[in-house]
Amino acid sequence: MSACEPNRVRRAGIVIASTRAAAGVYADETGPIILDWLNEHGFDTFPAMVVPDGEPVGAALRALLTQEPAVVITSGGTGLSPDDKTPEMTLPLLDREIPGIMEGIRRAGAAKTPMAMLSRGHAGAAGKTFIINLPGSPKGVMDGLAVLDPVIGHLCEQMEGSHGH
Repeated sequence: MSACEPNRVRRAGIVIASTRAAAGVYADETGPIILDWLNEHGFDTFPAMVVPDGEPVGAALRALLTQEPAVVITSGGTGLSPDDKTPEMTLPLLDREIPGIMEGIRRAGAAKTPMAMLSRGHAGAAGKTFIINLPGSPKGVMDGLAVLDPVIGHLCEQMEGSHGH
């Protein structure tokens, strides 16, 4: 039985890609925003995983996928710095990309700052799990979650096999 089947509480995971936050140099500011949003949308969440940039992101994603969550949201590691590797860690795990979501997020972000166009994040399906890469800034995360607001329920229903339109 999958965690994404109808009539079950949907579970969600959070992966924060930040070498400095993982080392305790500063506190993660995006995880609590994502956690609140997931709770507001009725998800039962796993504890946020704060990991260094690069391969630890891939390891965290693979570990979460073994728990069959409905949703995994990452924050950080989507820019152009040499250690920004979240998209590279995510893409091999996706069975299908959902490009319209990232197009919408970049479009909404670009209306506020042209820097949003530099985000290289992906959104897609890994089995019945929806994975999305959000930027590492609190404002970028809030903008991305605002784009997901009207579609997250329908998205989960479709990934669970519901064909209602």
